[in-house]
Amino acid sequence: MAKKVILGLSGGVDSSVAAIKLMDEGYDVEAMFMRNWDSATNNDILGNPDLNDDVCPQEKDYQDALAVANKLGIKLHRIDFIAEYWDYVFTYFIEEYKKGRTPNPDIMCNKYIKFNTFLKEAKRLGADYIAMGHYARVKHYPDHSILLRGIDDNKDQTYFLCQISQEQLRNSLFPIGDLLKKEVREIALKYDLATAKKKDSTGICFIGERNFKEFLKNYLPAQPGNMVTSKGEVVARHDGLMYYTIGQRKGLGIGGNHDFLNEPWFVIGKDLAKNELIIGQGEDNIYLYSNHLIASNCNFIYDKPVENKDYTAKFRYRQKDIPVRIKYLSEDKIEIFYPSKAKAVTPGQAAVIYDGEICLGGAIIDEVYMDDEKRRY
Repeated sequence: MAKKVILGLSGGVDSSVAAIKLMDEGYDVEAMFMRNWDSATNNDILGNPDLNDDVCPQEKDYQDALAVANKLGIKLHRIDFIAEYWDYVFTYFIEEYKKGRTPNPDIMCNKYIKFNTFLKEAKRLGADYIAMGHYARVKHYPDHSILLRGIDDNKDQTYFLCQISQEQLRNSLFPIGDLLKKEVREIALKYDLATAKKKDSTGICFIGERNFKEFLKNYLPAQPGNMVTSKGEVVARHDGLMYYTIGQRKGLGIGGNHDFLNEPWFVIGKDLAKNELIIGQGEDNIYLYSNHLIASNCNFIYDKPVENKDYTAKFRYRQKDIPVRIKYLSEDKIEIFYPSKAKAVTPGQAAVIYDGEICLGGAIIDEVYMDDEKRRY
């Protein structure tokens, strides 16, 4: 009897082709569309009725998912995870910004929604496995499973899967992980799917196409302050520390100033106590670089990295691999050393560790250092 798989069908081309791949491999396939955000309800709760509830076009995505399911002859379930998403993803997102950090909600969405709440619902519906349209691969052994990078280096999404557990991975399939993006598009066109030419979604769904600053100020009150150099010289004003991230160049609004060099300005740090945004000039400003960090919320999917062994890491999505070594400070806290240095390493983002093609897991960046000097963010 064929194994039953319930696929997360998002209304995008990747999950659409994942359905085709699963069917070709002989699985009994059903699909589930997740509704994770209710703009109208959440805005009303927070007293923000002025926000448009059509910015994140979930209904259009659902209609596209339904069109694909009907075309392929598979059953589509629709389920709301709005409360769970609010509790485990959006609340985390806001709390991190309150701390002046730059969170990655997609990582928490995978951990708590797609591979937890979704998995439980799929099991209730009789699934042997769940599947997602991520560019990643999994290898199942009799007693464990390992997470591997997707074949398409430009689309590999293991970075966002660094917090899932061994149990979650044991129950998961990634049907398009061995395909290039162009091959996914070709398959979708061959089957004449409604999503074949659909543009890839970008950004965070609950923000959608709306202005990030305008969205965030509805949940966190803006606290303007000074933009200062590393020497404390006031250059301009900022709109609120939460709106800026380390390494940011665009959107600073700093015009020409005869007191400084004619070079671009970058965010190089934050001082929460003084509500100051620290800025510096030049692509290679020394304060943009670091060579070790401390991270917590450690999650290793199967093999734990060992001390004094060479690995690589990514500190943000699509970053080139950086050679690293690990030191354990506790069960839940590690220090990561990268003597070749890295630029704009940011608290709140994930440090994801790789052993060749294997994604071992990761941790959330807390503190960043250059030698003995702690970076001010």
